[in-house]
Amino acid sequence: MTQLRLAIAGTGGRMGRALVEAISATPGVSLSAALEHSQSPFLGRDPGDWLGLSLGVKITDEIRSGIRQSQVLIDFTRPEATLCHLRYCLELGCAMVIGTTGFSEEEKRTIQAASDRIPIVLAPNMSIGVTVALDLLERATRLLPQNYDLEITEAHHRHKVDAPSGTALRMGEVVATARGWNLSDVAVFGREGRVGARDSRTIGFATVRGGDVVGDHTVSFMGEGERLEITHRASSRATFAQGAVRAAQFVVQQPAGIFDMRNVLGLDSI
Repeated sequence: MTQLRLAIAGTGGRMGRALVEAISATPGVSLSAALEHSQSPFLGRDPGDWLGLSLGVKITDEIRSGIRQSQVLIDFTRPEATLCHLRYCLELGCAMVIGTTGFSEEEKRTIQAASDRIPIVLAPNMSIGVTVALDLLERATRLLPQNYDLEITEAHHRHKVDAPSGTALRMGEVVATARGWNLSDVAVFGREGRVGARDSRTIGFATVRGGDVVGDHTVSFMGEGERLEITHRASSRATFAQGAVRAAQFVVQQPAGIFDMRNVLGLDSI
């Protein structure tokens, strides 16, 4: 059986290691390239070392060579690195799965333009549970009265560099769109001092950073006399890695275009 050849960007990071494990455990896929930056202390190592395996691949900073021998690049790095890798993928016709967060609006437009030439799955969270939660949030927002206040709380480990998380912002986009709002017009990022009474036409965000929290997200719908909360808690990065491998298996079969995890799971057909 022909193996789907997957490259990982940022192989030595927390998500990179989880991806190596997920690929190693998934039938029909293989690690074709393990990429790192030129100053990485992991260059030259077999990424299977972390699992007690020999994968026959060496971690390298030869980005073009690694992508050339791969069908899909999975990227959970940082915006500037992802956009650099995107240029190589465009040059070599390699599909991408992008889990990187913190893109500016202009950077998002760059990715959108690239999807005219290659297939891309772009999702701030590759978890199957989060994808289902987004679907539930849309339905709940449409069913509940518009005078229910919306608040989004998220917590992550101390090393996360962007806030709020991409997942929290995506949740905000989903509930805002369901109410006919533009998130940028109604988002409130933190409160301090005498802020006055809450404006019902806002969506509040609260961010917590500390320890080794993988990722917690809660959307609260607060009405008079009741509160509905939809929460997702990730206890392991394995859930994101497994979702990313599933996204790679999906995107390699698609024409040029941009997709998300709803497309990967077929939720739009439910």
